[in-house]
Amino acid sequence: MRTLESSLAERLKDPEFKKAYDDLEPEFSIIRALIEARRKSGLTQKQLSSLSGVAQGDISKMENGNANPSLRTLQRLASAMDMHLKVEFVSPDNGIQTTFQNHVM
Repeated sequence: MRTLESSLAERLKDPEFKKAYDDLEPEFSIIRALIEARRKSGLTQKQLSSLSGVAQGDISKMENGNANPSLRTLQRLASAMDMHLKVEFVSPDNGIQTTFQNHVM
């Protein structure tokens, strides 16, 4: 029986598939960061919704990869979890980084 990991490893050998997969990494990173931050805050989606004013259904869609939140929405979610939003642009060639960090609470 093939596992998800072995199946993915096999598919990633295809350059076209790998490029498409890699192109989705920023979205996957946001999803993982949102879920991890919410869990570390000890909040359910419903509780985060109440604190942020973002509908629970929209939070669910974001966490499932079915929505592309605006920076303003991400800022509202971060603030509701007593966190800051940080966005980075990183050059793959020389490691140069440019960071945007929201300090509004």
